[in-house]
Amino acid sequence: MIWQVVDDAELKDTALTMARHFATQPTYGLGLIKKALQLSETNSLDEQLELERDYQRLAGRSDDYREGVSAFLAKRSPQFSGK
Repeated sequence: MIWQVVDDAELKDTALTMARHFATQPTYGLGLIKKALQLSETNSLDEQLELERDYQRLAGRSDDYREGVSAFLAKRSPQFSGK
């Protein structure tokens, strides 16, 4: 999936910025997103909607979700565990 195009001279800095950003995100949720995207190629719309419903339920019950909400309420940066 392409959402941004940059000049060759900006590529390294842009890639490093993106990598740093993703490194601070909830890896469990990112993994579910990646799986859903991969499966969307072969799933019907109904199958994909069911899968995404199930994945949202899993993500909403994860330790990372609880940490994200706690960090938001406490006005601090989250420390995600990947669980």
